[in-house]
Amino acid sequence: MLIGRIALCLIAAGSLAWCQSAAPARSSGASGVTPFARGEVLNYSVNWPSGLGLGEAQMKAGGGEPGWEFDFTIDAGLPGLDIKDRYHSRADSQLCSERLEKELAHGPRKTKETVAYDQQKRQAVRQTAGGGKSEIALPDCAKDALSYLYFLRRELANGRVPQAQAVNFGASYQVTATYSDSRQVEVGGARQQADRVQISFRGPASSHTFEILFGRDAARTPLVVRVPFTLGTFTLELVR
Repeated sequence: MLIGRIALCLIAAGSLAWCQSAAPARSSGASGVTPFARGEVLNYSVNWPSGLGLGEAQMKAGGGEPGWEFDFTIDAGLPGLDIKDRYHSRADSQLCSERLEKELAHGPRKTKETVAYDQQKRQAVRQTAGGGKSEIALPDCAKDALSYLYFLRRELANGRVPQAQAVNFGASYQVTATYSDSRQVEVGGARQQADRVQISFRGPASSHTFEILFGRDAARTPLVVRVPFTLGTFTLELVR
């Protein structure tokens, strides 16, 4: 479904960050400065290719130290179809996933799913509200889509681009971030310099590439996400 693909793109992109106009080195796995803080809330408008509003999205970072909790919600609508999706992730201090919860409502169709991660055993258990259950093999310090996007944000803020790697979102997706260029972007009626990054993901049944423009503020705030589809390019724009 179109809106489902948009949501996945927005989650993968929603909080990436960039620290400079020159392309940084590939990540060696080290940590460093964390550009986001507990209590951070980012609000976005979701827009049709024409520019008309499709809905709203929000991302939040929180949780008690030393771990983290992340939330992404989207409230949007297509003609005759309301979309209300919620994603909640819990991760440790290194952003290795502990639990992912998904609650999706696309019109009358509702889905609820949880994924519990056992990092020591390198295994995850995925369960659906309908009783489905499956086990998933994991790499070291496996990340779900939400914890991975904050991991990307931290890596980019320290001048590093993570190596392409598998990210779990119920299924496994291979995700790659690539620096493109620096350009001016208009947000809230004001123009500012931003760095453009392309994000590609490939899963068992889908693949897509989209772009994110990151501001040069201290938080490396994601300003705009552009997701191309056959109908046109949908956008996610920061609301000041």
